[in-house]
Amino acid sequence: MNNKNNLVLETSELLKKVRQIEIKTRGLSKHIFAGEYHSAFKGRGMTFSEVREYQYGDDVRNIDWNVTARYDKAYIKTFEEERELTVILLIDLSASQSFGTREKFKNELITEVAAVLSFSAIHNNDKVGVIFFTDKIEKFIPPQKGKKHILRIIRELLHFKPESTKTNISEALRFFTNAVKKRTIAFIISDFFDTEIETAIRTANHKHDLIALHIYDEREYVLPNVGFIKVKDAESGEEVWINTSKKSVRKKYAANRENFYKKLKQTFAGNGVDHARIKTNEDYIKPLLKLFKKR
Repeated sequence: MNNKNNLVLETSELLKKVRQIEIKTRGLSKHIFAGEYHSAFKGRGMTFSEVREYQYGDDVRNIDWNVTARYDKAYIKTFEEERELTVILLIDLSASQSFGTREKFKNELITEVAAVLSFSAIHNNDKVGVIFFTDKIEKFIPPQKGKKHILRIIRELLHFKPESTKTNISEALRFFTNAVKKRTIAFIISDFFDTEIETAIRTANHKHDLIALHIYDEREYVLPNVGFIKVKDAESGEEVWINTSKKSVRKKYAANRENFYKKLKQTFAGNGVDHARIKTNEDYIKPLLKLFKKR
């Protein structure tokens, strides 16, 4: 009986959390993000409509040379915006996401951001799918439309227990490029604590429109001066003691982390991947809006 009561309580708490996230993020996506999302991504997918006679000012790159040669007049191909896009969220569920020192843990922030993107997509009648990954593919939810589908994604984000603690972004991107054939808008949401990801990012962005959302906590980049602390790597389990009272230690730590982020930015920029950096204790609205407007 106790187990049954506990299960009912857990389910009730889960539904309550889902509802809270829905109320917050659905409102944001409807009133703030929907228009920006549409401007940023609609028109990226274009389908052939018809040919018509060339008019002054038309883009000469759209001239249909076969039709032009047949009729001795210039004709151009016209295209129309695809009515329906597909959005895929690649979400890092490795153990390092369970870290946070201020307002939110990284995984809590990821859940809200994923919900906002999902509701923004369905406001524009797009499909949304999700790939949960660690160092392997934990779960793939194929793209669908509708509020019911989005609520399922939020429930999974809150409740899903990954089998692994580690990270392999390249494996997630390889699965994505093989499993999803149609060109999609893809958001990869992670702290990017991984190496050797450039080839996979280049390949994925060549086939799809890839956007990176870098989630981080300030203590991952700046150590406080609090004396000796034990630091544990959530993914490997390795523990080390650090003397944070030494300025040289704090300075070296910060330099290493900034160097990591510098290389990460270069990887994104060098492969044409737009990215936003979102901190756990700051509002995620501004960096997302800035990202959308930049596109």
